Amino acid sequence: MKITILDDYQNVVRTLKCFSRLAGHDVTIWNDHTKDNDTLAERLKDTEALVLIRERTPIRTPLIERLPKLKLISQSSVHPHIDLDTCTRRGIVLCSDLHPGEPSYATAELAWCLILSALRSVPQEVAALKSGRWQSTIGHCLRGRMLGILGYGRIGAVLARYAKAFEMGVLAWGRAKSAERARADGVEFAASKEALFERSDVLTLHVRLTPETRGLVTAADLGRMKPDSLIVNTSRAGLIEPGALVAALKGGRPGMAAVDVYEEEPMLNPDHPLLKMNNVVCTPHLGYVERAGYERIFGAAFGQILAFIDGNPFNVINPEALKKS
Repeated sequence: MKITILDDYQNVVRTLKCFSRLAGHDVTIWNDHTKDNDTLAERLKDTEALVLIRERTPIRTPLIERLPKLKLISQSSVHPHIDLDTCTRRGIVLCSDLHPGEPSYATAELAWCLILSALRSVPQEVAALKSGRWQSTIGHCLRGRMLGILGYGRIGAVLARYAKAFEMGVLAWGRAKSAERARADGVEFAASKEALFERSDVLTLHVRLTPETRGLVTAADLGRMKPDSLIVNTSRAGLIEPGALVAALKGGRPGMAAVDVYEEEPMLNPDHPLLKMNNVVCTPHLGYVERAGYERIFGAAFGQILAFIDGNPFNVINPEALKKS
């Protein structure tokens, strides 16, 4: 089968143990990134199975209509970047491992790394030391401070355990399911979203981006935060009202931010306002990017392809397409 893998930025896929599962198949891997439909249509014109890395490349109707040989899209996680109805109409099967019940420990660990890095100004101090300066900032300790968690789901619960190990207080807020889970874990649930923002010394976002949650964090919410507080976003940029974070940081509430996600990705603009701020730590969406996680998501994607070839597909999101394939 002709298989194409997009967006392997680090050129790492061929080094994974699970890659050997595709032995005997015609595999093409692209290491750059493009959203240009003409370029993608040319690259994918002979592709029968397409492997996507999360939501890096949108697969929309204008592109799908130009891929006559495509039979299968294989990936992990949610699929808002794929026009599923068009795939189904064209007989293109989507298989996606939604890994229910399993938190992303890699994302949780990165969030904690960002918290420590931001509060102790680690990137700034490393840069200062390399330029010949010694101790140019003053940091903040975590012990005795309050961690706020917006969205107490699988990842939020992991962050709560980290916080307790650091002797922090924990305060959560979210929907009814968040309240149930927080109380079951002995975590205080905030009386309101306003209270969460007002009381948190560190506030971390762990909410799925949907039409209902887009812009959930408003300028007014950010304005309630303490001048020495930190907001951390390893979830999705769209959770924060457009322009609100930059304006809030310039206004001094919150005092710091640590950001792993952006409205447009990959974000390659060195003049992005967040990159120009000394009170912001920015990373390039590294939350899930670690070797064990790649072995899992690519192992799942490759397993889905092999099962499809054998006539026993699983993790099928649109079973109606099987009748046309």
